[in-house]
Amino acid sequence: MELIADILLASGALGAGFYCFVLGRRLNRFNNLEKGVGGAVAVLSAQVDDLTKMLAAAQNTAAESAETLSDMTMRAEQTSKKLELQMASLHDIPEATRAPEPHPVTAPETSSEPIFTRRVAGGR
Repeated sequence: MELIADILLASGALGAGFYCFVLGRRLNRFNNLEKGVGGAVAVLSAQVDDLTKMLAAAQNTAAESAETLSDMTMRAEQTSKKLELQMASLHDIPEATRAPEPHPVTAPETSSEPIFTRRVAGGR
């Protein structure tokens, strides 16, 4: 009976060893950096790092743009207040003191003679 128990124990140990050997090979292939999941994890990790850097740069650019836009908005508000004051002051000017509107410019009279003959004839 002991002999049978020893044979069963040895065959169980050999089966467990073979199972560990097969499992170890599968894990090595699974973690292979070129073809397995390990390579995919390494690539994804590098992409996450690149995206983190790009996100930080985009946030900095957006903050600078927001600051510039805020400054421009403040300047535009100040300018609009000045323009409103100027427009209000124009309403106080009476009609008689306003500058007269310019007369339209008319074209000079044209002669049927060519310019060259007029100059030559006028110069004699």
